[in-house]
Amino acid sequence: MSRPSTFVRIPKDRIGALIGPEGRVKERIEKQLGVEMGIDSETGDITLTLSSNVEDPSVLFRAKEVVTAIGRGFSPERASRLLQDEDALLEVIDLREIFGRSLSELERLKGRIIGQDGKTRRIIEELTDADVSVYGHTVSIIADADEMDVAREAIQMLLKGRQHSSVYRFLHRKRRELKKKKLELWEKPSEELEK
Repeated sequence: MSRPSTFVRIPKDRIGALIGPEGRVKERIEKQLGVEMGIDSETGDITLTLSSNVEDPSVLFRAKEVVTAIGRGFSPERASRLLQDEDALLEVIDLREIFGRSLSELERLKGRIIGQDGKTRRIIEELTDADVSVYGHTVSIIADADEMDVAREAIQMLLKGRQHSSVYRFLHRKRRELKKKKLELWEKPSEELEK
């Protein structure tokens, strides 16, 4: 009986990051998720097959997310958030689908998201606790659901041409709202215990 498998293609220049020094990154992903990874370094094709001792095929989806994240420019360390945090999600925004294939337009938009010396991307990451990667024709986000919504909205605001200062104000407001929401979640169980 054949084992479940899936396929993903990543840019060839990201294969080295996926394999890692002496194959350590590949080995860690295979060991942690119980998959076997076949890598074609000529095409960037990655085949993920469930190991014979693993019964849960949903593991393949998580493995595919981790490989995709590394392929979209995240370092293996940042992509490992998908392994360590079960609430972490990956979203890839393809700028070509939104704005066509004009190279100069893509570069301009990527520049708006990154900001001077990486300032804008850093602010988005700090205020949402999300990880953001701008690579090739994509912008990718690793975050939990609430963080993802805020980071995505901030990026969409930048793509629509909103001023950076108004995006920063939006991020600060949402940061306060997220902190308040988390605080309320902590307070409710303690109130219930007191009853």
